[in-house]
Amino acid sequence: MKCLSIWLLMQLMVVAATGQHNLRGTVTGNGEPLPGASVVVKNTFYGVSAGSDGSFEFKNLKRGEYVIKASFVGYETKEVPVQIPEDEELILNLEPASFMTGEVLVSATRAKDKTPMAYTNLTGEEISSRNMGQDIPYLLQLSPSFVATSDAGAGVGYTNFRIRGTDLNRINVTVNGIPLNDAESHGTWFVDQPDLASSLENVQIQRGVGTSTNGAAAFGATINLQTNMLRKDAYAEYKTAAGSFNTFKNTVSAGTGLLNDKFTLDARLSKVTSDGFIDRAFSDLKSFFVSGGYYAENTVLKANVFSGLERTYQAWNGVPSVRLNDDLEGMQRYEEHWLYSPQETQAMINSDSRTYNLYTYENQVDNFQQDHYQLHFSHKFSPDFNLNASGFYTRGKGYYENYRADEDLEDYQIPDLIIGNDTVTSSDVIDRKWLDNHFYGLTFSLNYQKGKSDLTLGGGWNTYDGDHYGNVIWGQYLGEIDYNHEWYRGNGLKKDFNVYVKYYYQVAEKLNLFADLQYRRIDYRITGIDDDLRDISQEHVFNFFNPKLGIFYEPAENQKLYLSFARANREPNRTAYVDIDPSQEKPVNETLNDWEAGYRFHSRTFSGSANFYYMKYKNQLVQTGEINNVGSPIMVNVDNSYRAGVELQAGIKISRNFEWQGNATFSQNKIKNFIEYVDNWDTGGQETVELGTTNIAFSPNVIANSQLLFNPAKNLNLALVSSYVGKQFIDNTSSDTRSLDAYFVNNLKIDYSFKTELFDEMALHLMVNNLFNEMYETNAWVYSYIFGGERYEMDGYFPQAGRHFMVGVDFSF
Repeated sequence: MKCLSIWLLMQLMVVAATGQHNLRGTVTGNGEPLPGASVVVKNTFYGVSAGSDGSFEFKNLKRGEYVIKASFVGYETKEVPVQIPEDEELILNLEPASFMTGEVLVSATRAKDKTPMAYTNLTGEEISSRNMGQDIPYLLQLSPSFVATSDAGAGVGYTNFRIRGTDLNRINVTVNGIPLNDAESHGTWFVDQPDLASSLENVQIQRGVGTSTNGAAAFGATINLQTNMLRKDAYAEYKTAAGSFNTFKNTVSAGTGLLNDKFTLDARLSKVTSDGFIDRAFSDLKSFFVSGGYYAENTVLKANVFSGLERTYQAWNGVPSVRLNDDLEGMQRYEEHWLYSPQETQAMINSDSRTYNLYTYENQVDNFQQDHYQLHFSHKFSPDFNLNASGFYTRGKGYYENYRADEDLEDYQIPDLIIGNDTVTSSDVIDRKWLDNHFYGLTFSLNYQKGKSDLTLGGGWNTYDGDHYGNVIWGQYLGEIDYNHEWYRGNGLKKDFNVYVKYYYQVAEKLNLFADLQYRRIDYRITGIDDDLRDISQEHVFNFFNPKLGIFYEPAENQKLYLSFARANREPNRTAYVDIDPSQEKPVNETLNDWEAGYRFHSRTFSGSANFYYMKYKNQLVQTGEINNVGSPIMVNVDNSYRAGVELQAGIKISRNFEWQGNATFSQNKIKNFIEYVDNWDTGGQETVELGTTNIAFSPNVIANSQLLFNPAKNLNLALVSSYVGKQFIDNTSSDTRSLDAYFVNNLKIDYSFKTELFDEMALHLMVNNLFNEMYETNAWVYSYIFGGERYEMDGYFPQAGRHFMVGVDFSF
């Protein structure tokens, strides 16, 4: 019996072995091998890169029919059906593209298949399937280590995100390789470009320092956005959606296709409006995108003009924890401690605990317009050598308006008033704080790829010129001052130059080396006075060297290993400089040393990866509670801090119609030898507390995402999307009383498309967000003080909406 069992086991092994087959082939272009060409088995997780001789191999394929897809920059993509087992080696000969397609525009700043770093690519189809009016942070939130937040609570209006706990001010964002970050604040506000997602072709998210790019330093991640590429056929689309909180989205887009085999013109017009979940947190957003292109066999010339106008009611203050927790005594304390006026305190007590908004003035709005002009040129000198060059100009202008009660007139450089026998020294006022900036520059890259070498020389130069000023537009007692009285004005002038060299070298068939060296110089001058009338004039010069090195190894066609080291240096932003008073030590630049190591595996039905990272900071700028001479919090360099973690990703093709994808991050984020400063109202000074090693604020130890994708019928797709974010501390003290609770949120998405005689395609969408009505907050701020010998907090939390929905319909012509 034992012998029989062994014999049966051997027979099963033989059957299993004979049921698995290998597919070998070669990718060529004009008969020459195309090293690095991408080859994938469609509708599976299986994909490989061709070797130095253009060869590839897929192992362990089951018997049946497959479609093999091969692509390479500068060549037409080719799809070939095959029957496994295939008796002969597959030859995929790609035809040179009759014209350049523009895909090389962002290649210099993108991670490639064999770049030894952690990155995620999102296609335009993936972005479009998620785009129901929410801002870009909510369309990217399924990426590893990603946490999105919304001031208005529903993903429309002011939104933000963190990657690996790193805030958006430290994340480099580019559009077609051109910097999108504000050069002074380093911030990116997607609300300024509403519905830009409808014009995106793809997105790459590099985690950690990543590869060299243009613009602000990448201290936690890089977001590389590429707008629309060539569409050969004419098209027209109308997309509309509506849902909770009076949210509406309308997008009209059209394109000529390729005219005379040379020219294209594409355009989009969008409008998004929403009342928001938070009281009065409305958004009124408009944008357009126009792109014209000239395509020849070896040249692309493309002009993009896009603009956004946003008007949003301010929801920046959040909801105090005492309001969230229905703590009547705590709310009354806001008045007793002069944090709120009696009227503001009573309004808080009478409000809803989750939608309360401090602001009630009807025009407490943020109003900003940003215009982008881009000109891109690409030329292919030979199949191995090409040039990309771009010029850009970005114009931004806008204000936010504030109602302020009982303000000292001297703070606005307004003389005291004599009324009868009384001297008036204060007044209610309405002011506007303006930002008026110009940002322009050039970027370039020379790319050479032949045989075992892949070399890029690139860089950029830009200048930022921004005016900051404030006007008083109304006051109860202002005397004879003019309308729009200006009480402060300052300017920031910043020049940024960088040059980098990237080199990939294939040492052996399975082994590749990578080097990336960047030099960056920054000249920054601030002049004028701030809104508190302090002279903030100063000048700073930085010279940074940012090296990146890595090794990439393929032990098998479906396995990849990599190890890399990267360094980034980041200059302090405007706020860090202007908030420091002259008697305090000026902040210095931060330095990040980033180690990454990863493993990737893929087969026909499974893909998985693990990325380990250790990010060591020197002089990281954080808030410690220290203040300047007018009581405003300042950023302070801390000597020793780090982030360490592992990012896991997996995908399983359970059946032809059922698929699961997920990722999870487990991390530790620490500041060593942290000292906290707390205002003491009793003494007028600050108390210090030595806390030793603490957790970095807004850095959850666990972040996880899951997608269950089900296709029960043709053109019908269902997705259950789940996100878990662990506990977060809202300052750097690791205090449980100053933290955000963990939350687990599920969204349901249903899509159905069909063709009609009138439309090429008609698609229906339903999205139910927060399916199980989770009550949670994604962001917060806190101010601590000592009064009467006890410690208290003033804070603001940002609640997110409960169950809400969007429905939409798309028409394609």
